[in-house]
Amino acid sequence: MQQPAYLKQGDSISIISTARKISLNELKPAIKIFEAWGLKVKLGNNLFSIYNQFAGSTIERLKDLQEAMDDEDCKAIICARGGYGTVQLVDDINFSAFRRNPKWLVGYSDVTVLHNHINQNFGIETLHANMPISFPKTEVNATVTTIKKVLFGEPLTIEFELEDESKNILPSISAPIVGGNLSIIYSLTGTNSQLSTNGKFLFIEDLDEYLYHIDRMMVNLKRAGIFNGCRGILVGGMSDMNDNAVPYGQNAKEIILENTKHLNVPTIFGVPAGHIDQNLALIMNRNTILSINGNYAKIEFDGRT
Repeated sequence: MQQPAYLKQGDSISIISTARKISLNELKPAIKIFEAWGLKVKLGNNLFSIYNQFAGSTIERLKDLQEAMDDEDCKAIICARGGYGTVQLVDDINFSAFRRNPKWLVGYSDVTVLHNHINQNFGIETLHANMPISFPKTEVNATVTTIKKVLFGEPLTIEFELEDESKNILPSISAPIVGGNLSIIYSLTGTNSQLSTNGKFLFIEDLDEYLYHIDRMMVNLKRAGIFNGCRGILVGGMSDMNDNAVPYGQNAKEIILENTKHLNVPTIFGVPAGHIDQNLALIMNRNTILSINGNYAKIEFDGRT
């Protein structure tokens, strides 16, 4: 595993959008926060372009991402928002400069495409974290604070209360975390961006899905062998689920348990990450220690220099 260099005051970061369109007004709170951290903020040349729902055409979004990856002065690439569109770019990205000079890739949701592709193919750590579209407009909250901790090399520990559905709990287990948005992980099966979770935790979260489709996706991951060798399932927000007029009969947590019970590994519900108010940063592909004490869990990310 390769770790991007930590940031220091005076470093430059680039904000781009690989997916949905965004305005300068929507970005101002995040820019103010980044500048308060002592960072220089570069905006992608095509960041405010509009092509239907996208932040510019595929070519424009690809150009911004490629320029940020190739820019030696850029120490972190911040994805402005999710939506849909990142998968349109991934096969045309030249990762050569990024692999020689890794930098933090920050985002979640649709950005799971890049997390999975980079984690799987290059073994480079990335940062699953909140994006500028959702930064607070007033005081900095815990969600944003975890991003700063990671980027500047401070220790990161996440503590949370276990939800009752958690199963096969062990006092302590150590493994890297990979994964992200369930719908995106599902969409990448059968491609060169498909994850292997052998020896790793799989983190999943999702938003606004039909319950039958949660089952469809989980069955697909099982059939594709994505769970093979997995050390544990970490479940974040499964928010605003939908059902049909004829009820599916299980909620999202029950569906996840039904499709992972054969693994006989810890399945932990309540991880404070995903499409929820408390979307704390997770360092993808870095070793972690998950420890349980009663009804509480703690995820500690190994320190690096």
